[in-house]
Amino acid sequence: MDRSFPMTRAAGLDRLSEFLLGAGAVYAADRNTDRGREHTPTTSALSPYLRRRLITEAEVVAAADSAFGDGGAEKFVSEVFWRTYFKGHLETHPSAWTDALALAAADHERLAAEPGLRRTYEAATEGRTGIDGFDDWARDLVGTGWLHNHTRMWFASIWIFTLRLPWALGADFFMRHLLDGDPASNTLSWRWVAGLHTRGKHYVARAENIRRYTEGRYDPAGLDEYPDALDEPMPPCEVALPPADTPPSGDVALLLHLDDLHPESLPLGGATVVRIGGLIAHADGASDRVRAADTAAMADALARAAAYFGCPAGTVETGWACGLPVLTAWASVGPSAIALPDGCRRLRRAWDDAAWPRSTRGYSRLRSAIPSILAAEA
Repeated sequence: MDRSFPMTRAAGLDRLSEFLLGAGAVYAADRNTDRGREHTPTTSALSPYLRRRLITEAEVVAAADSAFGDGGAEKFVSEVFWRTYFKGHLETHPSAWTDALALAAADHERLAAEPGLRRTYEAATEGRTGIDGFDDWARDLVGTGWLHNHTRMWFASIWIFTLRLPWALGADFFMRHLLDGDPASNTLSWRWVAGLHTRGKHYVARAENIRRYTEGRYDPAGLDEYPDALDEPMPPCEVALPPADTPPSGDVALLLHLDDLHPESLPLGGATVVRIGGLIAHADGASDRVRAADTAAMADALARAAAYFGCPAGTVETGWACGLPVLTAWASVGPSAIALPDGCRRLRRAWDDAAWPRSTRGYSRLRSAIPSILAAEA
């Protein structure tokens, strides 16, 4: 099956419709199965659109509930909330991201100084380890920018526990190539597999599990199936969730960024958008494929915003705001937040305001609140 991802809102909505009419009906039963690139995915494959909010979590969940009703979408809705949970958790534990960046930078220096580590790393990233399945996944990631979610877990576990490669280097490799590369989901998923997110609880890839959920396509030998979880001197500290700003009344300039490209649904209050700018902040080392996707997504959002608000829209240049107050959607911990200019008034969606305060510890607290959050959204 074609796994290309045209980076437009219309393409995201089309993919959502295809999922609801097809794989969505058997999502709970089939979601862990990876049948390969030539088959229809068993997951929604919406993450490149959700990562940039070309489509929003709220509308995806509403569409699934409407399609399946009476709890039929419960598992899928829970998985959508995992993305929201990771966002909220990283927002209140930002050092998990900055520490991962620092570890990856130090590990890259190690590659230059340690030939053995460098050879293992190059074999892993180029798909030359000899491990059945893993090598295909490495090549698929680089070649397409996409991996099935269950496959990502197998890959990360083999990287960490069988190949003994630093987890932060693996997270960095994913961020460079994944079309849905998200600082929160990616960093915290790698930490979870390693046994750092929930201390001592790691994910171990086992040959039987891989054989079962690839329907016999892969049967790797030589995996370390009984490793110890990783540890760290100090887990990331929790910080208070920063407050959002209130939009002013009157004319404003709206700044778009890659964390939220659906300006039509932003809570703008009494503000009137008269100018629009687009700020693109790629992840460090992002592949050409990822950069092209980011650029295409921003172009789509700027075109929609210009039509919706009836005003000029373009990439950010000096003086673009013409002295007006600048509003922007909340940029989560990551490249967009770092790149935002000083003085922006940051708006947060009701979805995030409801979910993020419940995402400071484990997922169970947010999961138990899903019905009340959805009732408030309705």
